[in-house]
Amino acid sequence: MKTTSLIARALQRGGLCARAGGMAAALMMAGVTVMQPAHSQPTPTVPAPLVSGLPDFTELVERVGPAVVNIRTTERRAARGAARPEMDEEMQEFFRRFFGTPPGEIPGPQQPGPRRGVPREGQPEEEQQRGVGSGFIFTHDGFVMTNAHVVAGADEVYVTLTDKREFKAKLIGADRRTDVAVVKIEAASLPYVRIGDVSQLKVGEWVMAIGSPFGLDNTVTAGIVSAKARDTGEFVSFIQTDVAINPGNSGGPLINLRGEVVGINSQILSRSGGFMGVSFAIPMDEATRVADQLRATGRVVRGRIGVQIGEVTKDVAESLGLGRAAGALVRSVEVGGPAEKGGVEAGDIITGFDGKTVEKSSDLPRMVGGTKPGSKSTVQVLRRGSARDLAVTVAEIEPESSRVAAIPESKPAPAPSAVAGAMGLVLANLGEDAKRELKLKGGVRVEAVDGAAQRAGLREGDVILAVANAEVLDVKQFEAVLAKIDKTKPVNVLFRRGEWAQYALIRPVK
Repeated sequence: MKTTSLIARALQRGGLCARAGGMAAALMMAGVTVMQPAHSQPTPTVPAPLVSGLPDFTELVERVGPAVVNIRTTERRAARGAARPEMDEEMQEFFRRFFGTPPGEIPGPQQPGPRRGVPREGQPEEEQQRGVGSGFIFTHDGFVMTNAHVVAGADEVYVTLTDKREFKAKLIGADRRTDVAVVKIEAASLPYVRIGDVSQLKVGEWVMAIGSPFGLDNTVTAGIVSAKARDTGEFVSFIQTDVAINPGNSGGPLINLRGEVVGINSQILSRSGGFMGVSFAIPMDEATRVADQLRATGRVVRGRIGVQIGEVTKDVAESLGLGRAAGALVRSVEVGGPAEKGGVEAGDIITGFDGKTVEKSSDLPRMVGGTKPGSKSTVQVLRRGSARDLAVTVAEIEPESSRVAAIPESKPAPAPSAVAGAMGLVLANLGEDAKRELKLKGGVRVEAVDGAAQRAGLREGDVILAVANAEVLDVKQFEAVLAKIDKTKPVNVLFRRGEWAQYALIRPVK
């Protein structure tokens, strides 16, 4: 026992208790008896590291790099006369950015610059550089994808490959809303990228960018995916990364570790004009859909249903009796538009479109925009606590009309009251002429507005059609509805302004 005690003390002093089991086995083989505690505790297992080492991007660069191109654009301008004063590049850029005049053409009433691309009679033209960007070949026969803002306003587009071959490209089409453009070069058997599955991309995953920042061709930078589905645009939900992106990277590919393109580098968030750690890329699933349409027809067709929407906040959800804040709140409906014809009303909560769940308001424009115009779609709405399905025929999106219908003046005198006055409203019944003009069977006209109603966005001249989810035909009915509601909670109001029916939430003064 003396020998065993000496060995045990030696193990303690050497801090080798964690390996006592292994040592005990060795001692037993040597014929030495080792006393084990009556209630021994199992040794805790240390988990293996989830991440080990850093990725090696060299093979990715070799594989994908040849398909990444430099894009430079030029514009044709009238050649500067010999008598014109020469300017350095900095001064030329100053006049182009701030005065919109071609470099070398001094602005002023006595010296109007010629319209770009249309020289004065007998005056020669010269081609001048407009900008530099990036792109990538996505078919072996020379279709190149880039950003729409890279080629916007260009007279000529030139594509330079990594082997220094340069081609004059043809613009196939550009879509400003998603900032995607397609150009074509006449060549065959070109290296091209593989398109990745964006749905498999994970936050924290390593990604790489190749582009031409500041004109430096085939510059490689790397980082991780910082976030997905970042809402910074109407029709695009961006991939956010911390990959270094600078002017000239626009249009270049964002590449995963499998060598697949998962995005088009498009924007940065910056207070200095340079990289600050926040970059955005257009997801390739959306970019591919746009590129397919551009190749087929040269333009992108999108659907519309004629609603203006907002987020369903916690307050709105409570005022409408919803279990949680989800869906898209219909703030206004275009008069005569597809949604109105299908029965959608301001104040509805759109919870689904063609069987797809609308979790947040930004989901709806993308769902509708991706629907072929002329299609009959099912819109799921929640109205006054009850769900219903509405059939809406999707129309094609078009420039918004600036025409606003005037609301005829109401003849009857204002009819203020204590209840409406507490909300900051002075109301009047609609005259028969106004009802015929607006094609309404009733409603009350706002003669004056202040306080809570004004903060909610109501204006003089608006026509209130419903309050607290109850239709109102005249001031008397409006007052009757208000008299029954809880004055400590927000009140939803449906009103008509111009050609649009809109929705507002009047919050009580606390």
